[in-house]
This record gives sequence, structure tokens and C-alpha cells, in this order.
Amino acid sequence: MTVQDLVEAGAQALEGAGVAFGHGTSNAFDEAAWLVLWAIGLPLDAFDEHAGDEVDGERVARAKALIEQRIATRKPAAYLTGEAWLQGVPFFVDERTIVPRSFIAELLADGSIDPWLSDRTTRVLDLCTGNGSLAVLAAMAYPDVTVDGSDISADALAVAQQNVARHGLQQRVRLVQSDGLAALPGPYDLVLCNPPYVNSNSMAALPAEYRAEPQLALAGGDDGMDFVRALLRDLPSRLSPDGVLVLEIGNEREHFERAFPQLEAVWLDTSAGADQVLLLTREALTA
Repeated sequence: MTVQDLVEAGAQALEGAGVAFGHGTSNAFDEAAWLVLWAIGLPLDAFDEHAGDEVDGERVARAKALIEQRIATRKPAAYLTGEAWLQGVPFFVDERTIVPRSFIAELLADGSIDPWLSDRTTRVLDLCTGNGSLAVLAAMAYPDVTVDGSDISADALAVAQQNVARHGLQQRVRLVQSDGLAALPGPYDLVLCNPPYVNSNSMAALPAEYRAEPQLALAGGDDGMDFVRALLRDLPSRLSPDGVLVLEIGNEREHFERAFPQLEAVWLDTSAGADQVLLLTREALTA
């Protein structure tokens, strides 16, 4: 079999089994390519170059077994491979954290946040850091800042520590266990937050792949805004005068606007549209 044969067979199997995507891929072919390339020891961006390569029997068996494991367990592919990618940067991940997929990563990479920053931007907070990917990407995007990555979960922070070390950022990224902002006095110039925001009805309907993730990092209460309410209440005292919050809320814009009807938010464009991530200035939060 060739690499392409393996990927096409894997995609057909995934499609037929009705697995859910959304943890780094959006379709069966891309998911199969990820699993097959990882199983046979090729770089994940090498499909086009190696599509016609013949694969020996042992590697064919490994690839097929991994596809079968993906179907049988319904675990996200990143949990099976131990790796996820954001903006071309690899991160270790396991079941202690959700699979990183924040649209904030796009905004860090394309400079969309930069107009709200200045040479006074020196302290950054990644709240609900999970596996630490946004904290790492923020440190990479802004070489002159220090970053606090915070999470309530000690397990998540243990994963984050591996990623901070993997990218050699121990001197600039500090990890802090905190329930919300409780252990984070600030002041911060930029706060990034991809919090638990899934409303209770959506939580009940999540596919098995999402239920494999820590619910603590997903569930946001009846309307998805429980964590966000506490955050917006407490954050002004932790922001510098020119500080800003970049907040991801997924598909919960309607619930957000119902919960905070007077708040003047700037909605930022992402690959999923302009209703996933918003920006709030300290002035807007205190108005």
C-alpha cells in the first residue's frame, strides 16, 4: 500500500464510523492523514511529498491499528499521538488538559491584537492556560514580555510545564495555580483567556470526543457565562490603565450579549468568523 492508499482507507473508516472532528482537523481525510503519518514516522506536513511511497507491512499494521483505536475509543487524535499543533508549533498534550485549539492563537500570529498594545506592554496573563500553548505562543509573539500561565488544575499545569520547557521559555513564562484571578494580583497589560464557556444544553449534546476532555475546562454553567461573569467582575483591578482582555467564547455570543448588554466589546476576525473572540479594554470594563 502507498501512503495515499492508507490515508484514503483510514478516512473511509473514520467517515463510516461517524467519529467527530474538531480537535485539530475538521474532516475525515485530514484526521486520517494525521494518524497515518504519525504512525509510520513521517512529518505531519509531508503527505504531498510522500503520498506515492510504498509502506511496508509493519507500518501498515501500525497505521491501521491507530485508526481502529481512534474509532474504538472515540478519543481525540491528539490524545493518541500525544501531540497537538497550533500555528505550526508542536505541543505535548494528554487527557489532563483539553486539546488546544484556541482561535486566540491566530490573533497572536497575525498581529490582530497589536493595535491595542504599546511599548508599555510588558506583563501578559494566559488565564485557563491548559497545556500552556497560548502562554508559549504569546511569549514567542512578544519577545520583550513576561507571561503568567494560570489554571485551577494542577494536572493541567504539569502538562504546561512540559511545553514551557520544550520551547525553552522557563525564564519568561511562569506557571501559577489559581482559581480564576484569586492568586493573580497583576497588574497585567494583556490578558488572554479561553475559559470554560459551553452552556449546559450544548454540554449534554457533546460528541464522545469532547466528553473525553476534562469537563472542568469546558462547562460554563446554564448559559456558559459562569466563569466569564466572575472574570469581568474581578479583572479591572488586575489590569494596568491601558490593559486589555482578549476573550474567547466560541459559539456563545448570544449568551454573552444577553449577560452583558451594556458592554462595548470589539469582535475580532478569526478563521471561524467575527463572533468567537472579543476584546475588552479596561475602560470598557469599568464604564
